[in-house]
Amino acid sequence: MREVLPLTWMFVSAWFRPDIQGLENIPREGPVLVVGNHTGGASSPEVHISQLAFSTYFGVERLHYQLAHRMVLNSPVGPLLRRFGTVEADANNAELALDAGAIVSVWPGGDYEVYRPSWESARVDMGGRKGFLKLALTKDVPIVPMVTLGGQETALFLSRGEWLAKLLRVDKSMRLKTLPIMLSLPFGLQVGPLPHVPLPAKVSMRLLEPIDLRERYGEDPDLDEVYADLTTSMQEVLTDLQRQRRLPVIG
Repeated sequence: MREVLPLTWMFVSAWFRPDIQGLENIPREGPVLVVGNHTGGASSPEVHISQLAFSTYFGVERLHYQLAHRMVLNSPVGPLLRRFGTVEADANNAELALDAGAIVSVWPGGDYEVYRPSWESARVDMGGRKGFLKLALTKDVPIVPMVTLGGQETALFLSRGEWLAKLLRVDKSMRLKTLPIMLSLPFGLQVGPLPHVPLPAKVSMRLLEPIDLRERYGEDPDLDEVYADLTTSMQEVLTDLQRQRRLPVIG
């Protein structure tokens, strides 16, 4: 990681021109759960940008793991992602990483949010998934919300294709609730969660202040209330980022 960080960060910075605010909100030591809205289909620029930005800001000594769907790790780029700290998204892996004092990044919306139509770019929609809240409470770690805008402009996302996923039963066989339909490079019209060459869309990111769930909501928080508050605050930030954006892709 140390050897490839400067060159990789230079390339990613040139392509996506990331504007990242709030890195100082991540504690410099100790476990923390970074919770983000998911963007950009299989390319998911915020995943790579955050990994590189965290390593640059804190140094590679600060452990950082990212939780991803098994299918992503079984793809041709899986070995490279593992090298950069990506692990399969399950409770055991997440708990082990937090026990090691790491930053753990999770995108609860998964395939549901990452393949939302491009015209819903400025909408936080995690599909009501609250497992990350249970994880934060179980391990008693703070949550740092991370909001991203720009990924839905790396291709023209037309539909999540939930109906198609059910028709072909990949929702059962592969745990995929979507079979997205989009226009992208290099394939043009594309069906399915295949990688694409992302357009060089400017990516804006903002990390919010840490949230201690028990300190804010008591010893036995209502998960629905916490989820509503968290997604509302993230939506406000995403709306603000969208308001500052002048043009798609260009930023």
